Amino acid sequence: MLKKRITACLVIKNGIVVQSIGFTKYLPIGRPSIAVEFLSKWGIDEIVLLDIDATLQRRKPNLEVIREVSKKCFIPLTVGGGINEPEDIKRLTHCGADKICINKVALETPKIISESADVLGRQCIVVSIDVKKKREGKYDVVADSGTMSMDMDPVKWAKQVETLGAGEILLNSVDKDGCGKGYDLDLIRMVAEAVSIPVIACGGVGHPRHFLEGAVNAGASAVAAANFFHFTEHSLITTKSFLRIQDMDVRLDTYADYKDIAFQETGRISKRYDQYLDRLRFEHHPEEVI
Repeated sequence: MLKKRITACLVIKNGIVVQSIGFTKYLPIGRPSIAVEFLSKWGIDEIVLLDIDATLQRRKPNLEVIREVSKKCFIPLTVGGGINEPEDIKRLTHCGADKICINKVALETPKIISESADVLGRQCIVVSIDVKKKREGKYDVVADSGTMSMDMDPVKWAKQVETLGAGEILLNSVDKDGCGKGYDLDLIRMVAEAVSIPVIACGGVGHPRHFLEGAVNAGASAVAAANFFHFTEHSLITTKSFLRIQDMDVRLDTYADYKDIAFQETGRISKRYDQYLDRLRFEHHPEEVI
């Protein structure tokens, strides 16, 4: 059985990584290459880099940024934003992208999914689906950072993109974005049960248990977050350690595993952390401990 993947989403606006809140507010974080290097070294399974300005500004992907980022990235890198033809996909892969992510262009020209799959293979084609709830409680696919309603059911659209050749779906809840209160589990479950390709859940993580809920309870193949990884100390290691304690099978390839550490309700490690670090330093570098 495949391990569940932990994915980091890096939202790029005006050339820098930002914290997104409800697809309407954006707080600056820093350079994409620095964020990618940090995440890659600390054990994230894959990174999705999304330039949210490119399509709105009708410009092509920033290949210079992708080249710079790919030099720091030693895990699968998915890139989205500004893609509107198969030629864009070729350029991105030549710059270091392993997969490409398309959203609005897929809605406007669905055949690009099939054309893209013909170029790279369907395993490299990720279709991003942004979803909002209507007043009556029904889900609706949206575009342009959540401002344009497509009047489309996300489950039907997910089935269609699979038929057209998509290899994965990145499922974003606009309503949950930046809230820190957990995924929209009903939405994830509906889409994951409707398709046979992997679904990457995104939007709402504020605690390691939210990854568990998205993967185990709702059936996502990969669980993603953006803001959570920017602001929680050692968030990648503590997250994976928490999930392992809960018997969720994830990759953990660092000697710092936090296996003896209790977690607070907030998701942070307990006060025994300092004692743990002392033991860890002694076990691996005894010559440095006086």
